[in-house]
Amino acid sequence: MRSPFLQAFTDLPRELPIFPLGGAVVLPGVQLPLNIFEPRYLNMVSAALAQDHLIGMVQPRAEAVGDAPPQVHSIGCAGRITSYSETTDGRIVLVLTGLCRFEVAEELAERDGYRRVRPDWRRFAADYELDGGAIGDRERFMGSLRAFCDRRRVEVPWDDIGQMEDYDLVNLLCTHLPLGADDKQALLETDGVGARADLMRGLMEMSAFGSVDAGREQRH
Repeated sequence: MRSPFLQAFTDLPRELPIFPLGGAVVLPGVQLPLNIFEPRYLNMVSAALAQDHLIGMVQPRAEAVGDAPPQVHSIGCAGRITSYSETTDGRIVLVLTGLCRFEVAEELAERDGYRRVRPDWRRFAADYELDGGAIGDRERFMGSLRAFCDRRRVEVPWDDIGQMEDYDLVNLLCTHLPLGADDKQALLETDGVGARADLMRGLMEMSAFGSVDAGREQRH
């Protein structure tokens, strides 16, 4: 069930502050905790809280060169600040809940140090349905997930995720599994939970077996 506090799709904003952060993505329905301490991003959070509570998470394409800001990927996902707290040392600790993906139609002038874009939401209207199909072979998918987590020593509440719907499970794993930034971006850009799950399974298997092979090489 969609929260009554979330905007209707037709009410999504025409301007959006963005938080470029490598290795961090959020997908619809998933919560992402963030620790904000840089002045420009404290300004961004304050502005978002004063307006629609929305922030766009995007990944940089590469490291910044000199004083120029890094280029960002053309697809990100907006999240709503659903809880936050202020710390005595000047940080804001918040939870961002994924809402809808977007394409960057245009980058706008900075405001108070943070970057802004004009988002195009149209391609991702289906995100508002919170239902993108099913995992093609859930048993095989879960087997790959177990192998990946065992080899990477990732602790997972198996009973809890075993009861999750396919859409929620895949989006949660996209956000929180220790995959590379490029892998996470590819997953973010993939439409449909079935296709996203297939891609994730392939990435998990390559990553898991690659780490095992690397370990064997180091022992020889």
